[in-house]
Amino acid sequence: MGAGSLHIEFLVEGPSDEIVLREVVPRVLSRDVSFEVRPFGSKQRLLTRLPGHLRAYAASGWPGLRVCVLVDEDREDCIGLKRRLLAAVRQAGLGPRSSSQAEVLSRIAVEEIEVWFFGDAEALHSAYPRVSEHLGHKAPYRDADAIRGGTWEQLGRVLRSAGYHTAGFNKIQAARDIAPHLNPERNSSSSFRMFATGLRRLAGVG
Repeated sequence: MGAGSLHIEFLVEGPSDEIVLREVVPRVLSRDVSFEVRPFGSKQRLLTRLPGHLRAYAASGWPGLRVCVLVDEDREDCIGLKRRLLAAVRQAGLGPRSSSQAEVLSRIAVEEIEVWFFGDAEALHSAYPRVSEHLGHKAPYRDADAIRGGTWEQLGRVLRSAGYHTAGFNKIQAARDIAPHLNPERNSSSSFRMFATGLRRLAGVG
């Protein structure tokens, strides 16, 4: 891969985020793009180490490099979290778009990344057939990004009521089961659509 080739580095919290991105990124982008997903193990570790990683990317001088930072809101002040991410980008000396520097996209998955699963009830049904494919028509789930009580907790309840994950909700296993079925074109989650739009812009696609 040449120095000018497009490559995207995804910085994420944990393994379930990595699993989801490895599945959906090729579907969101309509061209082959080299990418790597780097999980940090926790949100706090990602935010703590983010400035150093961004400085390293800035110093690389790789014009084809793009960086996407994806974090969960976790009921934190969304505006404050976004400002923290943008401050780390500025402190690293990176601009939002430059021909000679890495371009950075920061995205927040409202609540947790499991909101993207609720945004595609058909994917949930494909992974877990006893979950209704019309789940998204029910009042508590019509707006995936407005689900209350913790998105992963709600997903665990939905799956347990259908006879899955009865010994306890496993986020990583759920990601492995659901992510292969996610379809970006039908996902109703506004945070997913913002992510997809930003990613396409980052990669110069459509």
